[in-house]
Amino acid sequence: MKCNSNPWQRRQLLKVVGAAAASSLLTPAFYIQNSRADEKRLRILRWKNFIPEFETWFNDVFVKEWGEKNGIDVLVDNVGLGEIDNLAAAEAQAGQGHDMVLFVSPRPLLEDHVIDHREVFDECERRFGKVHDFIHRSCYNPATNRYHGFCESYIPVMLTYRRDLWDAVGVQPATWDSIREGGRAIKLLHDSTVGFSLAPEHNGEQTLRALMSCFGASVQDENGNVSLRIKETIEALEFVRSLYQECMAPDVLTWSPPSNNVFMLSGNGCLTVDTISIIRAAQTQQFPVNQHLSLQALPEGPAGGSGPVFGANIYVIWRFARNPEAAKKFLIDYMAEISTGIQSSGFQNLPSYPNSVPDFKNMINSDDGPQGRYTILNDITSTQTNLGYPGYSNAAIDEVLRKNIITTMFSQVATGRLSPEDSVLQATSVIKPIFDKWKAAGKI
Repeated sequence: MKCNSNPWQRRQLLKVVGAAAASSLLTPAFYIQNSRADEKRLRILRWKNFIPEFETWFNDVFVKEWGEKNGIDVLVDNVGLGEIDNLAAAEAQAGQGHDMVLFVSPRPLLEDHVIDHREVFDECERRFGKVHDFIHRSCYNPATNRYHGFCESYIPVMLTYRRDLWDAVGVQPATWDSIREGGRAIKLLHDSTVGFSLAPEHNGEQTLRALMSCFGASVQDENGNVSLRIKETIEALEFVRSLYQECMAPDVLTWSPPSNNVFMLSGNGCLTVDTISIIRAAQTQQFPVNQHLSLQALPEGPAGGSGPVFGANIYVIWRFARNPEAAKKFLIDYMAEISTGIQSSGFQNLPSYPNSVPDFKNMINSDDGPQGRYTILNDITSTQTNLGYPGYSNAAIDEVLRKNIITTMFSQVATGRLSPEDSVLQATSVIKPIFDKWKAAGKI
């Protein structure tokens, strides 16, 4: 097994990137035929997990043991979250590269370049029972009757907040209105701000979709039609404008993926939207703020308190994979060991198949963190939906996400550059042609 340690492999990755431009509408490439030598090798490209303990278990334990057991040389390239999309798009254009790739969100844009993953889903259902519905909707395309990826685990969306500061102003951040009320008081009295990304990056896109969902807004309806121009979207935009002006700092407009972690771990922030990675880092690295941090499910809005998962760990196996059978076996065998993977992630990753980790509640309750801190994860599933809810995760939703249209819409309103109404009109004028294109292609 080799894991991101070979400079030659890194140069080869960069050559592939240079060989093909990454584009939102990819055309089928020439697919290289398998060779007998490739049957003994499996190549994996994956984004590097933020939890070091998980990376150590996956790369140095599971992958090594699986490779030795199956007589296959497994080559793993770990790259930053910001690199994975461009590298994968270049491989799809070139028709060569790794056998499979791990993403942090659904990739239906790549459907024509990947196998139908139904065989993996069917075998896992036979072994572990039904997958969560929001996982199914993240990977299945009802228009083509194909599975464009396989989700091995998901990363829940929730709040991380400073309990001491919220207790000091007598407000519980249980609703979005109470966050605005308490956030104003905390900023005034304790010089600490509410913060979540309004920048064009993954955290911002996921956070704002979760907030929209709480207000009853979405990019599409259940039938895959654009639904942005409704009053609920306007209300969500007006709320974020007020929250930004009253409770936040301007730097949220330029945040990058690690910014919310730095924001809370430094002690400067009072609340953010995230997974449990902030609290885990505070606990394991013994940050002073650790004793004050708490977790909570998404706050209630006019339409409730649920939203798209913060991340869906989705593997795709390329149509041009040189060893697709080994890739499928790897995923199925990995799901049989997912319980150890869930623990190694510190419960940042949660199981796509509930029955694959039958003792999940006991694992949570016996965690060595502060008493009761992680028990919220026992019932967090009920607050999670898929990207594109109430519809399926489709190619148009994927493209809209990667063009950062939603974060642009919100940042324009927050900074006063456009009114909520004009910003929605502008976003819709960009989104509708994307949906029309993919409907004409038969993908929606």
